Amino acid sequence: MTTAHGPSPSLRDVVEKYRQLAGAFGHPLALASFGLSAEETERVFGIFDEDYHISRFFHFSLQPAAAERSIKTYRINGFPQSHVALDAEIESIL
Repeated sequence: MTTAHGPSPSLRDVVEKYRQLAGAFGHPLALASFGLSAEETERVFGIFDEDYHISRFFHFSLQPAAAERSIKTYRINGFPQSHVALDAEIESIL
């Protein structure tokens, strides 16, 4: 995975990072865990969210405890989100 100063992460990069950090598919992972700047997080995940073939495997959420635990929230296509969970079937499009 790259930083905000290098090329944007690919879908494969995001899936690999998710599996590494979440431990398994289907577990909500804080978007901040990907280590991207706020702008890059919103842009990259916004692009994935807009693509039907990709977005069906992404499940964004705003965890109720996010504000209490100072977990960063992002605006993904206009909606506040703090976490994402990926379906295992995403590997079928990698």
